[in-house]
Formats: sequence, C-alpha cells, structure tokens
Amino acid sequence: MDTTTTPTALITGGTAGLGLALTTALAADGWMVVTDGRRADRAEALPDGVRFVPGDITDPDHRAALVAAADDLGRLDLLVHNASTLGAVPMRPLAEASTAGLEEVWRTNVEAPILLTGQLLPLLRVADGAILSISSDAAIQHYETWGPYGASKAALDHATLTLAAETGLTAWAVDPGDMRTAMHQDAFLGEDISDRPLPETVAPHLLRIIRARPPSGRHTAKDFS
Repeated sequence: MDTTTTPTALITGGTAGLGLALTTALAADGWMVVTDGRRADRAEALPDGVRFVPGDITDPDHRAALVAAADDLGRLDLLVHNASTLGAVPMRPLAEASTAGLEEVWRTNVEAPILLTGQLLPLLRVADGAILSISSDAAIQHYETWGPYGASKAALDHATLTLAAETGLTAWAVDPGDMRTAMHQDAFLGEDISDRPLPETVAPHLLRIIRARPPSGRHTAKDFS
C-alpha cells in the first residue's frame, strides 16, 4: 500500500467502545490506522492491517512509541484523542475528590492529548491533517458526580481549539452523545443502559465530520447525521 497517498490516522484507545468502532470504520474506508490500548488481549478485535501499540497514553515512552509508529507511515492525516477515563468509580461528588483521582483524570484526558499533539505536529502539518478530540456533554453541563470528568473534557475542548488557533490546523471537539459502552456502564453502575445507542451507530457520524472537514469548533455527532 502506498503510504504517500493513503490517508492515515492515529486513534488513541482504539480497542474498545467508540475508539474501536471508529478504527474499524476508518480501516473499512481505506485508511491506514495506528491505535493503542492498555490491554494487549483486546487487539484481537482490531481489523486486519491496523497497527496496534500496547501501552498507557499517560506514559511518555508509550507516546514516543506512538509517534514512531505514525512516523513509519510517513504522514498523519488525522489524530483522534479518544482514550479517556472517568476516574474512580463509583463516581463521587466533587468535594470528595482526591489528589490522586484528579491527577489520573487530568493526565489521561488532558495532559496526554496536549503532549501527544505537540509531538505529532510535524507530521500533521505536512499532511494538512486534522485533530478530533472526543468530548462530552458533561463539558458544558453540570451533572452531579461528573465534576472531574466534565472539567477535564471542558479543558480538552479548550486545548483542542487553542491548538487550532495556534497552529492553523483544523481541530474539532466532538460530543458523541450517550453510548452503550463499558465506560458509560461504569458511570451508571447497576443500571440498565441498553437504551443507549451502540458506538458502531455513532462512528458513521464521525466519518461524516472527517469527510466534510467543517471549520474548527465544537460539534455534536448528531449534527452530522
């Protein structure tokens, strides 16, 4: 496959949930995809041809490995910040937050995406690539017990659009809406979330955003239904 013309993407957290659904959709659309995840056993679910780099996005050595994998492809058309954490579960009121819990959420949801983007800017610039950060309605709404996660997503939104302003690259913060994922189930322990849509039904909306390439900004997936 000619890596000089084939579109390429790096998706963090691509072995489960929306990350897996988007990785699968892009691979089916002819993209070359690099993704990662903390559990190597989940790589078996990835489509053929997807390059998997095991590790934790908060680890600097792992981020360096992701950059090396993207560099091997020769270009980077799309960087998707999907890897995310709720923090400690059951989720607790903000006043009960711990230093360790806040640091975990910040390092995964905000710090790692900012630092990884900085490392990948040369490749993104060459390809006039785009950045897609997976956000949440918790970034703009105030739900009980969602404080650390919501604040981190608000920070990710801000960082994503600041990067667009500073670099001239196209960047989107996208709220995918509620989904039937393991992380969403963790947020609603013991509750039935079978009424939420599967992430495979949301990935096509993200593909439409990627193909339409709207101006940098905050969007919801349903805006591109």
